[in-house]
Amino acid sequence: MKTTFAGAINHGLRRALEDDPKVVLMGEDIGRLGGVFRVTDTLQKDFGNHRVIDTPLAESGIVGTAFGMALRGLRPVCEIQFDGFVYPAFDQIVSQVAKIHFRTRGKVIAPITIRIPFGGGIGSVEHHSESPEAYFAHTAGLRVVSPSNPGDAYLMIRQDIALDDPVIFFEPKRRYWDKSEVDFERLDRDGGLALDQARVCASGADATIVAYGGTVATALTAADIAASEGHSLEVIDLRSLSPIDFDTIEASVRKTGRLVIVHEAPVFAGLGAEIAARITERCFYQLESPVLRVGGFDIPYPPAKLERHHLPDPDRILAAVDRTLAA
Repeated sequence: MKTTFAGAINHGLRRALEDDPKVVLMGEDIGRLGGVFRVTDTLQKDFGNHRVIDTPLAESGIVGTAFGMALRGLRPVCEIQFDGFVYPAFDQIVSQVAKIHFRTRGKVIAPITIRIPFGGGIGSVEHHSESPEAYFAHTAGLRVVSPSNPGDAYLMIRQDIALDDPVIFFEPKRRYWDKSEVDFERLDRDGGLALDQARVCASGADATIVAYGGTVATALTAADIAASEGHSLEVIDLRSLSPIDFDTIEASVRKTGRLVIVHEAPVFAGLGAEIAARITERCFYQLESPVLRVGGFDIPYPPAKLERHHLPDPDRILAAVDRTLAA
């Protein structure tokens, strides 16, 4: 069926609630309202307010309560209403949730999924367009993922909830209304890609572009423009931000000899820096030019009317491609 990105997540949450009575959803306004972006629409009506729980406005309390529930055998799925509101829960996530399995030498698990709408592109007010993924990818004990399309949104939320590991699930909010065909039954039957496996979205020979979340569609648009100008770009959707599938990136870079990494977060100390360092180590003799990064500027997220200048667009990506091809 053809569905939106938000609808695919809703369908995945519904399947998880149906399949496992230990799955519980919790967050601000996720029940009667169905969430700010209506991702959890109708779920409380169908499963009851003991399975889809409207919480107080207290992110630390949401994650702290979920942690206690996980220790008692439940599989909570938390929604942080907007990316910029996750910081009050940061201590719970990095100090408790991420460390309990290691601290107990594997005796205790914390199967918690924390959903976070992230990134810009929707004209939000202050604190509503953050890209905090590097903080969590830096934290040992957490899995961090970000789907870029409805099919992956459905598949990956299902995989996350079934895992015994805590997962940060970043949802690119400007893609919530993107639509595509999704064969839910096939994904349930065949399983699709592994959660930590990157996908080659477009094959090419001249340069590799690595992106994730909301920037994958932007990178594909840049690749289409480049093709009309006679350049062949390979686009990789990272999907998992921790761990990272470096083998897929390496195989592409060994073929193309060039790499451009794209993300909305500021370039300084962003996820692109780690990818650039690792691929330089692994492909030093195959690289024809330095690895380049295209991202947000090193500023607090700008007002809505200026965000189009801040976010990577096809022109900025293609400017980096031109630089790497000219080197």
